Amino acid sequence: MSIAVVICAYTLDRWDQLVLSVESVRAQQPAHETILVVDHNDALRARALERWPDLTVIANVGAQGLSTARNTALAATDADVVAFLDDDAWADAGWLAGLTAPFDDPAVVATGGRALPIWPDAAPAVLPPELLWIVGCSYLGLPESDADVRNVMGCSMAYRTAPLRALGGFNPDTGRVGRLPIGCEETEVCIRLRAEDSARVIRYVPGAIVHHHVSADRVRLRYVAHRSWCEGISKAAISRTVGRQSALASESAYVTGVLPAGIVRQLGNGPGGWIGAGAIALSVALAAAGFVRGRLSPGPVPSRRPLIAEPAGT
Repeated sequence: MSIAVVICAYTLDRWDQLVLSVESVRAQQPAHETILVVDHNDALRARALERWPDLTVIANVGAQGLSTARNTALAATDADVVAFLDDDAWADAGWLAGLTAPFDDPAVVATGGRALPIWPDAAPAVLPPELLWIVGCSYLGLPESDADVRNVMGCSMAYRTAPLRALGGFNPDTGRVGRLPIGCEETEVCIRLRAEDSARVIRYVPGAIVHHHVSADRVRLRYVAHRSWCEGISKAAISRTVGRQSALASESAYVTGVLPAGIVRQLGNGPGGWIGAGAIALSVALAAAGFVRGRLSPGPVPSRRPLIAEPAGT
């Protein structure tokens, strides 16, 4: 089984974190190809080529955005399995081996690992464990051991390349562009993979660990509110391509079970937990409002654009 690991980057502001990310991938076993996709930033691409002349460093040849950057990598590799790591995350030594081991089962088409936060300071009260998805990390409510799940998280994931290509890759109309926290393209892909064949399996592997940097602007209540609102809009968007029931199946159990328990737990911590309880309640309310707004003003149905046929050089 051949493997490619893809890192997508868009800004020089994360250079130090990108170095950690790339070097952690270069140290991984089993053997693999490493692809760095630079999203419309010539200065970053030139610096990356100078730092890593032995790596495959390519430019995103589609419109700006994470989905098209990932699709550029899909078009550039012949690997059987393609893994993705964020440019602001670094992987533990056994990450790639753990993330790809489930593919020994031919039914497995995607896997996801566990992401632990690296805070800029102390863990913020506005981000209790139930809300860590807001900063791209594994949250309370996910399985504690290997388990089948509906979808993986974008920070740390892997796919069989052929089925992902057959879908047309990641949908650019639901993917993140720069700092705008609209996403859920990974959720949409996973749902569509299983919709085509219900025997396919998406596997969560919490032993495959990455460490995800959280920037200072994301540990504030304002970001929690904005990210939750955007999550609702994102879920409304993918509900138009995969159906409302599929788009919200996991979220229903999370909202009715995990989050109420989280509020109770936070309130039980006394005044120190009131901020966390309030953040959970606010997140639920704004995500619901964003979903309603997205459903009432949907705009065009997200397209299923084909993969870019050929990357524009290296």
